[in-house]
Amino acid sequence: MLKLLVVIVSTRPGRVGLPVGTWFFGHAKQHARFDVELVDLKELALPFLDEPKHPRFRTYEHDHTKAWSATVDAADAFVFVTPEYNFGVPAPLVNALDYLFVEWGYKPAAFVSYGGMSGGVRSVQMAKQLLTTLKVMPLPEAVAIPMVAQHLDKATGAFQPAEPHVKSASDTLDELHRWATALKTMRG
Repeated sequence: MLKLLVVIVSTRPGRVGLPVGTWFFGHAKQHARFDVELVDLKELALPFLDEPKHPRFRTYEHDHTKAWSATVDAADAFVFVTPEYNFGVPAPLVNALDYLFVEWGYKPAAFVSYGGMSGGVRSVQMAKQLLTTLKVMPLPEAVAIPMVAQHLDKATGAFQPAEPHVKSASDTLDELHRWATALKTMRG
């Protein structure tokens, strides 16, 4: 079974990424086309890039890099759960991407973005440019959640998806599986 890594990008205290990411992770598990792993960049706690050698050499000195390398290398596809900070990609995602190179290649990625009126889509557009440099195939299918605060349960803080979110999530997972299956042959 193909392995999907769902990555919660935001590390900010009080972040919405945790409930949104938890919902998508549960949805992906129920979808049952991937072996799904949830990675929270806040828990991963990668320091600002601290490897002295270029990641293309895969000669890592730090245990945190070696562990991140093994996690990404084992994945066949990615979903990044991301907000938009100042019309752009949150720094923790850029940092996590920059740590590695070879491990990302020839794998598809999709996004679950959230925020205010734009739903985080400007962050996604910027992240796609970074991913293509790492030989990742970013998909057009995505889940965009504008006005995300309106979908949080006031008592529990849990994300309460609307029907379009659920449909977008299923469509995204179907397409991600199609691409992950095809691209796996390129990794030999």
